[in-house]
Amino acid sequence: MSKEKQIECVVMDWAGTAIDFGCFAPVDAFVKAFRDFNIKVTTDEVRIPMGMAKIEHIRQLLRMSRVNSEFKALYDRDWVESDVVKLNQFFEKYLFSTLSEYTDPIPYVVDTLNTLRIKNIKIGSTTGYTRKMMDIVEPAAGMKGYVVDNCVTPDDLPMGRPAPFMIFRNMIDLNIQNPDCVVKVGDTVEDIREGINAKVWTVGVVMGSSMLGISEYEANEMPETVLTEKMNIVRSEMSATGAHYVIDSITELPQVIEQINTNIK
Repeated sequence: MSKEKQIECVVMDWAGTAIDFGCFAPVDAFVKAFRDFNIKVTTDEVRIPMGMAKIEHIRQLLRMSRVNSEFKALYDRDWVESDVVKLNQFFEKYLFSTLSEYTDPIPYVVDTLNTLRIKNIKIGSTTGYTRKMMDIVEPAAGMKGYVVDNCVTPDDLPMGRPAPFMIFRNMIDLNIQNPDCVVKVGDTVEDIREGINAKVWTVGVVMGSSMLGISEYEANEMPETVLTEKMNIVRSEMSATGAHYVIDSITELPQVIEQINTNIK
């Protein structure tokens, strides 16, 4: 009798899903980088392409109608790739100066993944950060208890999210043969698209997400009705993007995996 299919691997996103509640490290760096270019971008604008490789994130910001118009008015020309390179240099300068400060695990993530490991589920990961960025983030998070079995960055692949290549690389590295046995967990639209394109189970997490865009302190202090309304908006957008499951907290992930295991038998 053939072995029933079960979830063998969870592929986690990093900032906004596993660490850095609210995904603030890159947001601040993007705002400052564009400021150095004499262009103001809002935090809401910055969060729209969140999850992409960072240099592609910059291109997406420049393509936004308002930002593009401001660039043309300021420089009397269209932006070109050399502008993207320069903005990325500014971005990296600011990000690297503070990145190690944004590596605290989001509450309950470590305990939840430890629960999954007891069930022999491997923990992979994908990110919009480069390898050099993860060389700071991964060991710093590890010192605080968050450790994964594999970490893939977009650097040496054809492209990052929403393409599926980072998930495929995790599957190769961790010897997972069937996408039916993989769950992608993330906090952005791009995370969800990445999972869908890889044909794996895809879960969006609302609390701590970049899409929710609030700090842990704000989440704790916000009136419950206001917080619920904000979370409902995020939940709806994740569902509309195609997530198989949307959960309020990472603590719900083991239960979701039990449901998936039932569905794929």
